[in-house]
Amino acid sequence: MQSLADDVRFRSFPEDGALVSLEKRLTYGEDSLGGLLTADSRVPVAAGADPEAEEFTGRLFELARAGDTRRLVGYVDAGVPANLANDRGDTLLMLAAYHGHPETVRALAARGADPERANDRGQRPLAGAVFKKEAGVVRALLDAGADPRAGSPSAADTARMFGDARFLDWFDEAAPPAG
Repeated sequence: MQSLADDVRFRSFPEDGALVSLEKRLTYGEDSLGGLLTADSRVPVAAGADPEAEEFTGRLFELARAGDTRRLVGYVDAGVPANLANDRGDTLLMLAAYHGHPETVRALAARGADPERANDRGQRPLAGAVFKKEAGVVRALLDAGADPRAGSPSAADTARMFGDARFLDWFDEAAPPAG
């Protein structure tokens, strides 16, 4: 794993410019991660995690759900991992995709968020976007390199299941038989 920082340090929050410093170590049970925040960090990492860290990361996930691209990428640009995931494995990109925010998806992907990363249930952002019929998000994920045939069910399987010929055409897949 690539280390992004020895500690979580944010010197200012983009939404209000207030000078703050959050220097907390994430722990997993009794084993400290030594303050190491990696590209694959997940939070909260254990029962008893620091409440301030949990509150902060909760705000990040809410920004992704709300599609607040400017504020969210401000944090990512300040050092928050682009692939940060919650306790269910949902990444910032997955939450933005599922809630219909193509510009947030594009901005996170441009900063290294993995459009292929599945959550703990094996769900991928592209299949979720197809399920929700979020055409702008589907296009953003395809542009970012998401594979419509990856996963089970894949995005192509999902489009076939719901008879969505538009997405199947985008995926260069055969449409389901009429009937």
